[in-house]
Amino acid sequence: MRRTQPATAQLVALLDEAYDHRSWHGTNLRGSLRGLTARQAAWRPAPGRHSIAEIAIHAAYWKYVVRRKLVGDPRGSFPLAGSNWFPLDGSIDEREWKTHLALLAQQHRLLRDAVTRLSDDILEQQLGGGKLTRAAYIRGVAAHDLYHAGQVQTIKALWRSRAGGGS
Repeated sequence: MRRTQPATAQLVALLDEAYDHRSWHGTNLRGSLRGLTARQAAWRPAPGRHSIAEIAIHAAYWKYVVRRKLVGDPRGSFPLAGSNWFPLDGSIDEREWKTHLALLAQQHRLLRDAVTRLSDDILEQQLGGGKLTRAAYIRGVAAHDLYHAGQVQTIKALWRSRAGGGS
């Protein structure tokens, strides 16, 4: 007889597949960011559109938001000032790009650790009087990672065709 994994373990696996583990669906978020230079990460596909670097910070922020909701932490503890989107001035250096990637990795680890500490019996409870459950937030942030992984892949293709480069 096959034993089913606990729900929290399944949710952790889902988070990991969307962020940095291999899966059937193709590139995950971390994989889509791998190997990019700061110049590529800062490039905008069109005026008013987000750069890959901004997408990476945005994904880190939403991992933070979901973790904060899960554990009940107060607002205001994200390492950068602001919320949701963090506009960059159009140019970043390699050190800054590595810092943004490290922030994303850190927020993933913190979220993952928070989910592993949850018990299965509270996953379907709604959070803070809202309509969404803990499990829904966790599934949502995994879907969010994959959405932005696809967006990054598209921006990379545009970079190659428009900016003339693989530099």
